[in-house]
Amino acid sequence: MNMKARTNAISWSFIAIAVIMICAFYFYPMIQALIMSFQSGTGTNLSFVGIDNYTRLFTDTTFKTTLSNTFLYLVIQVPLMIVLALFISVLLNDKNLKLKGFFRTAIFLPAVTSLVAYSVIFKYLFGTDGLINTMLMKLSLIAAPIQWITDPFWAKITIIIAITWRWTGYNMIFYLSALQNIDDSIYEAARIDGANSFTQFFKITVPLLKPIILFTSITSTIGTLQLFDEVMNITKGGPGNSTMTLSQYIYNLSFKYTPDFGYAATVSYAIVILIVIFSILQFKLAGDKNG
Repeated sequence: MNMKARTNAISWSFIAIAVIMICAFYFYPMIQALIMSFQSGTGTNLSFVGIDNYTRLFTDTTFKTTLSNTFLYLVIQVPLMIVLALFISVLLNDKNLKLKGFFRTAIFLPAVTSLVAYSVIFKYLFGTDGLINTMLMKLSLIAAPIQWITDPFWAKITIIIAITWRWTGYNMIFYLSALQNIDDSIYEAARIDGANSFTQFFKITVPLLKPIILFTSITSTIGTLQLFDEVMNITKGGPGNSTMTLSQYIYNLSFKYTPDFGYAATVSYAIVILIVIFSILQFKLAGDKNG
């Protein structure tokens, strides 16, 4: 074997290992889940039911509730988080700001904390006798404790606050990195032409950050559609399924209710379809020709 052939063989051997691992741990489970979505039962006692699981989605009230809850989190939390992350990144990109490193670390820190740990902390903070209610009552902003965990409306607000607190700093890092790659001469030329900070933000910053905004919007949408940990640890989907998400419903179908792995796989593919739809919509709204 000559040197070129040997190099190619070694190169393909390294690639083959990665391809095999990806196929074994990503594509094979995806295909098996798709096949399982046309079956019903548990373990090895699965029977083919055709599209019955998919038609069941349209009459399943719990699925409709979890879909509504997930969509609510999506339309409120994702835009809120994107706007906050963009606003904070612009502030922290100011060259005259002192202690920038401290503020950047402090805001990003929630993104690297344990999901379970911070969810438990939020559960206690927003409890009936928690710190939030105590502070609000001492400031005379409320007369009685807010039922952050047990009231359907306030429970949703608690979940939105929790995931916004955790993931805003994560998205901020992307915007901050992109802002530091924008040439200062562009802003200088805009100032010479009389553009104020407001105009510079909407006419220069936002258009130049469009690819990053699209990326963070899509990844945030995917993350929200797969939301599980916060709901599971803070409200457990309650009260009365009012905060349950699609991912938690999949968990309950598999391990909490009478196990039905086939229908659980069907709900998981409903999430896949939603992700594809929302991703395409975001590409189209952003005017991306590759979308």
